[in-house]
Amino acid sequence: MIEVFKANITKQKESREILEKLNQTFPKYKINFDLENCDNILRIENPSGEVHNDNVIQLINNVGFFIEPLTNEFPAAEKRIKL
Repeated sequence: MIEVFKANITKQKESREILEKLNQTFPKYKINFDLENCDNILRIENPSGEVHNDNVIQLINNVGFFIEPLTNEFPAAEKRIKL
């Protein structure tokens, strides 16, 4: 399963430190940051099951940063004009 988070992590040094902590805590997860994206995306994949969002969020909060899951909801799609 893959989870995508919006983060307030903006610097490469911060992202490397957090990646190290996440990899130590969740060694089976595949984790990367996309700091070039306007939302500073954190992607986490657990090839063997679910990503434990609450644990990931807590770990990030404990080191002084904030993340929130991005949803697949697209409100603008509901406002499309029907032809």
